[in-house]
Amino acid sequence: MAGRILVRASAFRRLISTSNLTFSFQRVHHVVSAKAASTFSNHLKISPNQPDLLHKIGFTQSQISNFLSQNHLFLTNSNLQDIEASVAVLLSFKILPKDLVSMAIDCPAVLDLEFLRKWEASLSLIDLRNVSALMIRSMLVLSKRFQLDSCIFITTVDLLKRLGLSDATVTRVLEDYPEIVFSNEEEILRTIEFLIGIGIRRGEIDRIICSIPKVLGFRVDGRLKSLIGEFNELGFDQNVIVREIVREPRILATELGEISRCLELLSNLKCRNSIKEKIFGDCALRAAFEVKQRVDCLCKHGLIRTGAFKLLWKEPRLITYELENIEKKIDFLTHKMKFGVDCLMDVPEYLGINFEKQIVPRYLVIEYLESKGWLGSQVGLREIIKPSRLRFYNLFVKPYPECGKIFGKFVGDNETKSPSRHPIGLWKVFKPQKHPESKEDTKNMKSFMESFV
Repeated sequence: MAGRILVRASAFRRLISTSNLTFSFQRVHHVVSAKAASTFSNHLKISPNQPDLLHKIGFTQSQISNFLSQNHLFLTNSNLQDIEASVAVLLSFKILPKDLVSMAIDCPAVLDLEFLRKWEASLSLIDLRNVSALMIRSMLVLSKRFQLDSCIFITTVDLLKRLGLSDATVTRVLEDYPEIVFSNEEEILRTIEFLIGIGIRRGEIDRIICSIPKVLGFRVDGRLKSLIGEFNELGFDQNVIVREIVREPRILATELGEISRCLELLSNLKCRNSIKEKIFGDCALRAAFEVKQRVDCLCKHGLIRTGAFKLLWKEPRLITYELENIEKKIDFLTHKMKFGVDCLMDVPEYLGINFEKQIVPRYLVIEYLESKGWLGSQVGLREIIKPSRLRFYNLFVKPYPECGKIFGKFVGDNETKSPSRHPIGLWKVFKPQKHPESKEDTKNMKSFMESFV
């Protein structure tokens, strides 16, 4: 009995001590939270004119609130006059307001006035005919992020021009691949010599680098040699490889194994010979690159790579279609028709039919019927695209006369009429010519008829 009392007493003491500790922790937590809240409120002492300035630049209301909350320390340490002066300097670089907004959101430190003043003086030292706003934007962001001096960009420009690149190509490189400043002269020269070594003429090197500036960042011993070796192993002649690279330099940007996977798809296609002839019209390497472009397009809109390859296998005509046509159909599917991209796996025919003549009229009919509440159930993409034109007409257009104008003419569309031999009105030319009857003709006719009586 005494043991039980001791146990209960000790448990009671632990409970009291725990409750006191919890209460003490709550008090400390409350004090710390209060101090943190007061400190955070002090940091948020931003000038009320700053939101107005951001709004004038082009920030939306949601962008202003996010920008102020994420960069309150920077804005607190900067006065309004400095920010206005920074914006004026950026606009003097011919940077558009929308680009200025995205640049400030991406790298707010570019609004540092002292940093921009140094760059304003350095830009006049860059030996280029045309320094574009996009090039300046790329250099400013990279310079601020990695604390680079503007002299390194001036040195890089001089190096690229000394290697024989034109002003337009140098500008393009710094626009799209400003990280070139981290490469040394030996690496860049080796890349150019490798391209010349595989058979590309020096005069075409400039155009290739202008088309794909990131090629200067590819390692010769790593990516470039492996890529050309893959093409050789696939059986392509060196002249064909060089010809296609010159024709489409983006082939150099393909990952290892991509072209092999695309060729595997092409070898397993099941379609009409006319479609195959159109796909392989130029050469197999070009056809494989066209497959890669369509796969990238489909993946950009939400499909996984396996699904994109499967979709192309189901609908090979996509390989012959322009990318703009495919993207227009996908945009209409997702934004206007409100279907997911995954629906294409069940209805690949959607990307193969005519947009203006079939997709749009059918959708407008369904949209009109849904607005009137005349559809008993929801109509999916399969029900819109799969039926033939006659079946869709009988199901959704014929019972509702109002839909006739939306869908367009149909009656007689499928009738085959044999053309007449002669144009309308030509029969009049073949009528016998009439001559006036004389009295003598009438007398002869009467005498002829009397002989039969």
